[in-house]
Amino acid sequence: MAIIKITDQAIRRLPTPKKGKETYYDANLRGFGVNKLASGRCTFTFRYKTKTGRAERVKIGGNHPDWNAAEARAQAKRVKRLVDADGDPARDLREKRTQPTVDELCDRFLKEVLPRRKPSTQHTYRLQIQNVIKPELGRLRVGDVAFADLDRLHQKITARGRPYRANRVLALVSAMFGFAVKWKWVSDNPCIGVERNSETKRVRYLTFDELTRLGEALPQLRDRQSAAIIGLALLTGARRGEILHMRWENFDEDFTVWSKPASTTKTKILHTVPLTAPARQLLLAVRGAGRPISPWVFPGAGGVPRKDVREAWARVCELASIKHARFHDLRHTFASLLASSGFNLPIIGQLLGHSTPATTARYSHLYSDPLRIAADKVAEIVSIKGNGA
Repeated sequence: MAIIKITDQAIRRLPTPKKGKETYYDANLRGFGVNKLASGRCTFTFRYKTKTGRAERVKIGGNHPDWNAAEARAQAKRVKRLVDADGDPARDLREKRTQPTVDELCDRFLKEVLPRRKPSTQHTYRLQIQNVIKPELGRLRVGDVAFADLDRLHQKITARGRPYRANRVLALVSAMFGFAVKWKWVSDNPCIGVERNSETKRVRYLTFDELTRLGEALPQLRDRQSAAIIGLALLTGARRGEILHMRWENFDEDFTVWSKPASTTKTKILHTVPLTAPARQLLLAVRGAGRPISPWVFPGAGGVPRKDVREAWARVCELASIKHARFHDLRHTFASLLASSGFNLPIIGQLLGHSTPATTARYSHLYSDPLRIAADKVAEIVSIKGNGA
């Protein structure tokens, strides 16, 4: 075993072996060495013994002269302090190399967790994982993903003009790392502390004129199934996923009550609502004569429920000259019509299937007109003359 004082000048003078490598250890720092390879390259190393007496060695820094002797020596001292504290950097490195990647985390999440989510959520998560998370983070080891990586990704998506999408992607990554913690893949969640973009909840109501035009446009849709879905959304205030996953068995014999299974509702609670005469007529028209072939009210291809009505919704909005409206705005419109007609928030909340009063409270401002009418009515009945006091 050759002993030298490892300096840049000494390294440059080392002879090149004909094959393999020759290792030279430092005269001052025990375990610190430099390897001279047959290729002419020089690398740094640190040799040590574990607490149990097992001999180990780890590579230090990069090749010389990218790393000079002083930099390598400083790194070797840090490794020595770790070893002196009963650490084992070689073992840690082996474990790190066998640690799963973010790609593998995504795959396990897709296999074990995603099937428990709603179909619409599954679709969104799959797209985010395929188009954003895997391309940006997939090759990283889960233990190497740091706050800075996720903050950078969040800012990158935000800079593209997609601040809300940046928040959603970050929320999904955070959820996956939450499971990684449970699976003992990592000790903490690197998403913690990343600042989300501020969001303003958007609530859009269709006006009376828009509703009139929508009613005139629906019969013009060639896709009659989509027309029925849109009509039911407006008549019931139900969420899109709840309607798409309607089964004939969810209704009573006369189609007066719709029992939404917990698996289809956002609150994961069985939700039972009464159906109006127009909604019943619409459902009867969809069923037609005889026994339905599919258990789904709106079957899609392959014996599964229909997935979406995006194209049909875009088309009917075009026909009705309705701009900047989402399908979910039909739910807001249903609630706004009830509120403007004087129905109280608890009733609206029950019809919509809200789990907390706070969710329904967004419609409280719509009470101004009926409240004013009620106050004026009282003023007509009760007349109090002032006496100047």
